[in-house]
Amino acid sequence: MKNIEKYKADLENLINKGELLHNAIQYECYPKEFEKKVLLALKKEEACKKYISKLPSFCNEYQAWYSESIAIIKQLLSDRLNDFISYYEVPKNRKEIVYESYRIADYLQRLKITRYSGEVVVDQSAAINKYKQQLEILKSVQKRFESSLFDIQQLVQADLFDDELDAAKLLNKNKFMRAAGAMAGVVLERHLSQVLKNHNLTCKKDTISPLNDALKSGNVYDLPTFRKIQHLGDIRNLCDHDSKREPMQEEVDELINGVDSIIKTVF
Repeated sequence: MKNIEKYKADLENLINKGELLHNAIQYECYPKEFEKKVLLALKKEEACKKYISKLPSFCNEYQAWYSESIAIIKQLLSDRLNDFISYYEVPKNRKEIVYESYRIADYLQRLKITRYSGEVVVDQSAAINKYKQQLEILKSVQKRFESSLFDIQQLVQADLFDDELDAAKLLNKNKFMRAAGAMAGVVLERHLSQVLKNHNLTCKKDTISPLNDALKSGNVYDLPTFRKIQHLGDIRNLCDHDSKREPMQEEVDELINGVDSIIKTVF
């Protein structure tokens, strides 16, 4: 099951990067204190300086880490996704910025609140604990791989989808465009049907157009994604039903690549 191993490797890399970012945000907020801790651990000043020099910039690298983490959490620990996002996004009903309402988005803007007297109400250090909570949520995903409660059905299914899309690519390469498009269309239908179940939604017909409508109405994805799937459905229909002209190889390539993108980003 290649997808399980891929998820494990991706997750491990993200956690390792997350640990470095955790050290980076501590260093950015408390440089002297952090240097003392590193020096105490490494014993040598040269080693300490070398370690600190290799720390990433939290502001520069956090967004990429956040986006990748969301993709994994959405797939494997969806019930914690809102918690994960809440530590980053500014609350819509926030009336004042204090320690409890400070978010990582504020940190990225270098936001610091002071009173007229110069007293600091809240500074960037308030984001450290928020980020630590995000990292802990990501780490908890790792435990799902070891838990008997972890349902691997979707990962196994993803392996099958990959194999079927590879077969579709081979068919299209050999100019069996209709067969290739039909196969890619079936993969898209089955994936959208699974996504529907993931979100406890229902649909009367398990075909691309009504499934796409149901998922958009259920706010599973945005309008650009809806339109992309709609376009892929049009190409699939050309392969399956339209007898007026043959689908072009480039169109079927677009369908296969589009389906491959959807099954890896829409859950």
